[in-house]
Amino acid sequence: MQHKSRIILGIDPGTIIMGYGLIKVQGNHITLLEMGVLQPGKVKDGYKKLQLIFDTVSGLITRYKPDCFAIEAPFFGKNVQSMLKLGRAQGVAIAAAMRHGLEVTEYSPKKVKQSITGNGNAAKEQVMRMLQQILAFQENPKYLDATDALAVAVCHHFQQKTIIPGTGTRAKGWEDFIAKNPGRVRK
Repeated sequence: MQHKSRIILGIDPGTIIMGYGLIKVQGNHITLLEMGVLQPGKVKDGYKKLQLIFDTVSGLITRYKPDCFAIEAPFFGKNVQSMLKLGRAQGVAIAAAMRHGLEVTEYSPKKVKQSITGNGNAAKEQVMRMLQQILAFQENPKYLDATDALAVAVCHHFQQKTIIPGTGTRAKGWEDFIAKNPGRVRK
């Protein structure tokens, strides 16, 4: 049976460095399409940075035609100005996705790390090494923002796999999944 493939775009937002990662999923097989970073921090004008982020995300969507868009939610820091800038970066990336008709899903950094490594407090290097295993690539990117974005895309794929087979509906947690799939539980 042929499985329909889907492409997932993951974004790690930032106004200094923004990471992006694209994967193709066919059945249970995940393939790395592209990962990289945009460095809007090299642009002095704050509004031009936001335009660059919007244009880059739009360009990736136009080029790869992803089915899904996932973005890392900002963590709460102590520097209010940094949080405002990060929120703007996230907002324009989301606006670009919505402009192209994509549904947006947001994941906390802890959820992404938990999904990839099993540890919500994993280091960025641990996330990268696990992604190298999952996606069979050797590259050690200069900026871990690229693998962070890739992790967001893979996390989204893993989260979508909680759809109950044959029903097309998502389980509302383990209890719900077990209740609807008693034959899949081993004692």
